[in-house]
Amino acid sequence: MVALYFLHPGFQAVIKEAWNVLTSGDQARTSEWVSQFGFWGPVFIMAFMVVQMFLVVVNVVALMVIAVLAYGPIWGSVISFVSVLVASSVGYWLGRAVGPATVGKLLGDKTEKKVQAQVERYGIWAVVLARISPVISNDAVSIVAGLAKMPYLRFMLATIGGIIPLIILIAYLGKDINRLKTGLIVVSAVGVAMLVGVYIYDRVKGKHQ
Repeated sequence: MVALYFLHPGFQAVIKEAWNVLTSGDQARTSEWVSQFGFWGPVFIMAFMVVQMFLVVVNVVALMVIAVLAYGPIWGSVISFVSVLVASSVGYWLGRAVGPATVGKLLGDKTEKKVQAQVERYGIWAVVLARISPVISNDAVSIVAGLAKMPYLRFMLATIGGIIPLIILIAYLGKDINRLKTGLIVVSAVGVAMLVGVYIYDRVKGKHQ
């Protein structure tokens, strides 16, 4: 794809147009651009949710914003919710199917070990905090939860509990990009603070025990 971008003028033009539209924050323009895909628009968003697990340059929050801008707060939220569940399930079962060595290659050994330690130690709370905070790796926690053999139903309930507040925030603030950026920063800060709080509590409790 990188080679096509530099060698094929038509492909480069399409990528530039998509980038300009999707980063404009203009709901009407984004909706018009996405509508050209018809029925396949939501399918593409869902597919990108899955693909972004392996692409550092694509962020799941950005895809949620695109869905809300293109299809409105209600249908955009529904599409985002279903897409996250599908992508999370793919990541979970991928983690269950492959071994630690393969997961280490996908995520990096350090990331895999750190996330696995958190999942095994904090269980569903590690998943909830990863979902609710845009700065924590959603993809890593899905794959590692499968690798750690966390019960699927428990994993999905934790995913739903964490992702719904984030989707509601994006749906509510999605039309105003500046307010959305501020909201995501606040949510990220709260999520990290909660994670640090849980970690400190766990350390203090462990010392007393």
